[in-house]
This record gives sequence, structure tokens and C-alpha cells, in this order.
Amino acid sequence: MGSVNVNRSVSDAFYRYKMPRIQAKVEGKGNGIKTVIVNMVEVAKAIGRPATYPTKFFGCELGAQTQFDFKNERFIVNGSHDAIKLQDLLDGFIRKYVLCPSCDNPETELLVSAKKGTISQGCKACGHHGLLESNHKLNTYILKNPPSLNPAAQGSSLTEGKRAKRSKKANGDVNGDRSGSPDSENATDIVVEAPKKMASEEDDDSQWAVDVSEEAVRARLQDLTEGAKGMTISDDLEKSEKERMDIFYKLVKCRRDAGQLDNHKELVSEAERLEIKTKAPLVLAELLFDQGIAAQIKKYRLLLLRFTHGDTKAQKYLLRGVEQIVALHKEVLMPKVSGIFKLFYDSDILEEKAFLEWESKVSKKNVAKDVSQEIHDKAAPFLTWLKEAEEEESESEEEDDDLEIEYDDRAKQPLKQQQQQQQQQPMKPPVEEDDVGDFDIDAI
Repeated sequence: MGSVNVNRSVSDAFYRYKMPRIQAKVEGKGNGIKTVIVNMVEVAKAIGRPATYPTKFFGCELGAQTQFDFKNERFIVNGSHDAIKLQDLLDGFIRKYVLCPSCDNPETELLVSAKKGTISQGCKACGHHGLLESNHKLNTYILKNPPSLNPAAQGSSLTEGKRAKRSKKANGDVNGDRSGSPDSENATDIVVEAPKKMASEEDDDSQWAVDVSEEAVRARLQDLTEGAKGMTISDDLEKSEKERMDIFYKLVKCRRDAGQLDNHKELVSEAERLEIKTKAPLVLAELLFDQGIAAQIKKYRLLLLRFTHGDTKAQKYLLRGVEQIVALHKEVLMPKVSGIFKLFYDSDILEEKAFLEWESKVSKKNVAKDVSQEIHDKAAPFLTWLKEAEEEESESEEEDDDLEIEYDDRAKQPLKQQQQQQQQQPMKPPVEEDDVGDFDIDAI
């Protein structure tokens, strides 16, 4: 079915937050008809919320009862509903309960305070923290079923069966139902997975409990969603930029030594996670280039494009890294600076704008100022050629534009009007072939 952006108002194909499209299957007939959301677990993982929340949201919006079967991962909304309608409703849920109101980033988490009866939202991307702006019916359900609660137990406080209530009334247990009865509009039928039955060897009586052994805890941890894992904050982001650059340096060096630099996506993701993607080319230049930089440009072209394509700042950092390599191998590479830059340009790794901005200032951040000046001097022939080529290209484009305008104006004139203009214009004497042959091509 493919995937879509979590925030579907963003049309960028490279938007990093993706989720699978909702798949809906209608089952039953008549009054027993119901819609099973086949991949609700995967969708919930992608947006970092329990699967019960969006399902319950659908029920509230559609005025239908919902059912949760955690054991078989079946999330059901009563009635017949198509996937397109549910996908549109999911957009509303994401706007209210997932996207940060400050930066529109989905890296948020819900913090529920049952005592105060409040739901707060914290953004891990921009640091925003505040009360949830939405005042939806779903808030009641979230307050009674916070995200930290075991998913299999969610809904049990809201959906106590009628038989249990009757038995409590029959036994005179007035204070037994402390959770309170839900509003009729929020009532729902939920199938709750029962906890494991653990028998005690010393006692014949069986007791019901949740398995808290190391194996069970480890298994539950493995069930954490990939979406939630991607949205957790690492301690690495609290470190200085230099320390984060060192982390990325170690990763690239390890992959280079092991010959595993083909996984470009991993390196880009790590640079984005460490928030150093723009400066990452500086590290790549240090680890990937040496005296054989000409061959290495071709070898690592695709990897470099992942970091520099469309990013002028990243290209400028790559140029600084190249300056360092030239300074380290000055005797071999200094005479070849123009050729090296031409290779970067022909490979589309570096663009005209980056070269021209680099040329405008001799920097001493990465190499000595005199060495940087010498590199600029050696690069002068290439930069001159680049400017001339750009000027010629712009002139040819202007000429093409003029020709197109003349053609369009003439094409729009009616045929009769063109004939009249031709009749009014004086006839020019025909040019003889001998006269044409007298032109000197070299004089043009």
C-alpha cells in the first residue's frame, strides 16, 4: 500500500517521518458489520502512540463502538468505513495529538497526570512543553489509559462488563467500582487480553498476575515500536558539537576500515541524528581523501552527493576539508588544485555558487592563511573558466529567450494580418549565390 508523510500537509518526498497507509477490511453483514483496521499496530508505531488511541478517536468521530483484541492485533470500528475516510480522520488525530503546536514536528510525547486531570505534550525536537490544546472526547480515555499503561490493560477501567456490574450490585459491593462509569458517548466494547496465570508451587490456589520475569520483560521491550525508538532523545545531543563530530568520525572510520561505506542511508541518518549533517563533509574529506583524491572523488561520488546535493553550506565545508587534504599533501596536490576542483564540479558534487562564495574569502579556520591563499591562487584558472562558462551560458539563454518571444508574437497574429504586413513591406532584392560566397567567416 506504500507509505505517506505523517504530516500529510507536507508534500516533500524526502520528509523523514513516514507511516504506512491505513488498510481497512469490512467484515460481517447487517447489524454485525464492522471494519477491521488491519495495520493499525504498524501505523501506531510510526506515529509513536498506542494503537488504541487512534482507534478510539475513530469511534468518537464516527459515533461508533470500537473493539481491541490485543492478542490477535485486531482493532475494530463498528460499521462500514473505507480506508480513505479513516486516513482523513487519522490526519485529524495527528494534528491534535501528535504534531508539536510550535514546530509541527511529530517527535512528541504525551504526559498524563491522573491526579490533576491534565494531558501535557512535550516536543523532543524544539523543546516545547505545554498542556494539550485539544479538548476532544478522547481526552477522557487518555486520562484513564495513559501511554505508560500496559496496552493489554488499556480500556479495562472503562469497559467493565455488565455481568461484573450486576454481580457487584448483587453482592452489595457499593464501593467496588472506583473507576467510575463512563459516559454513554464514550462507552465501548473492548476485548482485553488476560494476564498470564501463574501457579504457586507452595499454594494450590492459583493467582493471576503479569509475568515480570527477565525473559518476559525483555520480550516486552523488544515489542517497542520502531517509531518510538526513533523518537527517543539520546544523550549524544546533550554533548558539544565537537564531541558529536567525533562520534560521527568514529562511525565513518569504522565503516571505511571494514569496507562498509555502501550503506549511505545509515551515515546520513546518523549525521542527522547528531545534528551535524551540514558539517559532516568536513569529516568525510578527512577520512576518504589522500594523494589519490582524483580516483576517490569518483569512488565516493554517490556518498558525497547524499550530503552536499542542494546544500551550499555543506559544499563549503567540503571545500574546507579539501583544503586540509591539499595542505597535508602539498607537494603532490597543490599543482593539481584546478583539476581537482574541476572533477568536483563535473561530478555535480560542488556547484558554482559554492565555489564563488569560497573564492570571495581566504579563510584560516582549517589551514594556515598563506596556504589557503596559495590554494586560491592555484584555483584561479578554474574559477576564471567557471565564470566565463557561466557568462556564456547566460548570454545564450538570453538569445534563446528573445528568439522564442519573436516566434510567439508572430505565431499569434492572424494569417490575414501577416499577409497584409508582407504586402506593405517593400520587396528586398534577392541575394545572389555569388554574393553569399563572398562572406569571410573568420571576420565574423
